[in-house]
Amino acid sequence: MQSKATTVDAYLAELPDDRRAAIQAVRQVMLANLDPDFEEGIGYGMIGYCVPHRLFPPGYHCDPDRPLPFAALASQKNHMSLYLMFAYDDSDDAKWLRAAWQRAGKKLDMGKCCIRFKKIDDVPLDVLAEACRRVPARAWAAHYAALLDPSTGRPRSSRSSDGSAAAAKGKAAAKKKGKTTAAPLKKAAGRNARVQPT
Repeated sequence: MQSKATTVDAYLAELPDDRRAAIQAVRQVMLANLDPDFEEGIGYGMIGYCVPHRLFPPGYHCDPDRPLPFAALASQKNHMSLYLMFAYDDSDDAKWLRAAWQRAGKKLDMGKCCIRFKKIDDVPLDVLAEACRRVPARAWAAHYAALLDPSTGRPRSSRSSDGSAAAAKGKAAAKKKGKTTAAPLKKAAGRNARVQPT
């Protein structure tokens, strides 16, 4: 559910009372624990947190005019979503988050690019607070930069420059199983929100 709000206050004002209370509770934990170098704003109809260009001039690889996304918070049609971009790699912080969430006795309902929740009780706020503290803005920017190919500025890939190695391997595996291959999946980073400071 994409909002047309242009400020965080306007975004919150248009939510039903129960959703507003939950989103505000999560937001307050994030604001209290995120590195102050992150900037809050609205992008793609969500509340977002990014590394500004003043700290990471290259910006987001999909659109260098955009700052580097780190997190977002949104009210969707059937749930609320918490986007923590570091949670989708194999870093120690990502592993810690998944384990700590489950140790807190909460169901970790992770989608392709978000953690879904229906009520505030679904979110272990102490775990979220520590997750925010664990990844400062400059560390996130350095980690992100290390994932990019310096010659292209795009994410590193196991594919050859023309993609033929991965495509051939996929076709061979599909042929062996008697199935056709689907188009390659897009990187999760390509689905991040644009965030503009408020």
